[in-house]
Amino acid sequence: MALEQRLQLKLAQRLVMTPSLQQAIKLLLLSRVELEQSLSNEILENPMLEVEADEEQGSEDVAVETTAEDGENAAENSLPESDSILPSPEESYADIDVEAFFSDYLGGSVLEGPSMAVPEDRKSPIENMLPASSGLYEHLLWQLHLTDCSKGVLEAGEFVIGNLDENGFLHASDDEIMTAIGCDRALVQETLEIVRSLDPPGIAARSLQECLELQIGFLILGAESEDERALLDRARMLVTQHWESFLHQRWEEIAQALQVDLDILREVVGIIRRLETKPGRKYHSEDNFFVEPDVFVRKVEGEYHVFLNDDGLPKLRINRRYMRMLEGNGLDSQAAGYLRGKMRDAIWLMKSIDQRQRTVFKVAQSIVSFQTDFFDYGLEYLRPMVLRQVAEDIGMHESTISRVVTNKYMATPRGLYPMKFFFHSGVDSARGENVSSLVVKDHIKRAIEQEDPKHPLSDSKIMKILQRDGIRLARRTVAKYREEMGIASSDKRRRAL
Repeated sequence: MALEQRLQLKLAQRLVMTPSLQQAIKLLLLSRVELEQSLSNEILENPMLEVEADEEQGSEDVAVETTAEDGENAAENSLPESDSILPSPEESYADIDVEAFFSDYLGGSVLEGPSMAVPEDRKSPIENMLPASSGLYEHLLWQLHLTDCSKGVLEAGEFVIGNLDENGFLHASDDEIMTAIGCDRALVQETLEIVRSLDPPGIAARSLQECLELQIGFLILGAESEDERALLDRARMLVTQHWESFLHQRWEEIAQALQVDLDILREVVGIIRRLETKPGRKYHSEDNFFVEPDVFVRKVEGEYHVFLNDDGLPKLRINRRYMRMLEGNGLDSQAAGYLRGKMRDAIWLMKSIDQRQRTVFKVAQSIVSFQTDFFDYGLEYLRPMVLRQVAEDIGMHESTISRVVTNKYMATPRGLYPMKFFFHSGVDSARGENVSSLVVKDHIKRAIEQEDPKHPLSDSKIMKILQRDGIRLARRTVAKYREEMGIASSDKRRRAL
């Protein structure tokens, strides 16, 4: 069979992720804080961008007012499924009517704007200047170096402390410590004894049982009376010798083994329940997480209105000095090409920001229109809602709505909520309409909070309570929602003592 070359035409549709579309999607995914940082970086990197001074702009929120005609334009300017409304790479710089299309972003008669950096008078909030707290590792290491121990114990102790998790538990075995340090078992035991004597009590244990035993040992050393010491001795005996019975709440068996009545056993168990199950967690501090709302929802004259939060966002414009340099003939081809490229980048950025703000506003408006009863009456009236409903309401794709609600927050009369909070499934009710899964979870949580600890509600009993409230739910769905809220089963919630 002879090989030959030939041309063949093929017609196909495909989505091309051009740089402009990628940038629009990236900006849409950013949170409010991340957007501010991204714009600051763009201003520093692109000489064609500068911040427009606005002396009249205060700290009040900027309302977005639209007429019917503006609404149609906003829908057209929302994030598209393609980048057809943005300049394509094939378009020349001369084809872009900058003055007409981006007049809102261009400066007026002022030729030079303020510095392209973030204004100096925007001071960092005091929360951003909190001193770093000492972690568990530093706290234990400081104590270890204050002890009178040998160099070998000090080296092994540093290794042990370095292998503790954030809750203070040790995951390295004796053999692993011996291999890593090159020491004998006696040194390991001496090191563990010293490390476990440090604050907080219960540190460097390998199991919860051992952790509780160590803490009880600390309490025995500080006991002020014989009665207190006797209770603590029984607590230690319970943990060390009757652990399985304790986990399965075999109280009569334990009381018989300890030779005490149930009243004394109740005091012993109370001591154990007051112990810390994760001794290192109070030294574990997560990074501060600050949230700025993207939109405000306010009730004005009986109706809810959405206001974009533009406070703090730099208002961008094209640097007119470089514009005049491009219009003149004094630049060489390399410099002119560089500025034209930066001009295109600046135009794409400003258009993408405008699209982002318009899209966030429209999605927020749609959410408010669906959830008016929630804002008026509270969680009980929260309606189930999915992305498709908002997508159909404002004429966008579900993937776009998903990007919009990611990392976005709404400040409402009911509090600050992530936009994702309003999207959840529904459950059938006797009233003939769906009930939000969040409302159902709230019913389950309240029922469990009101239960008798000695006779906790099973999933079947909770299902019957919900049915009496008009909520139709299967037992396995109750169990699913309970587990999602981190609530243990009835067996583990039971407290006979």
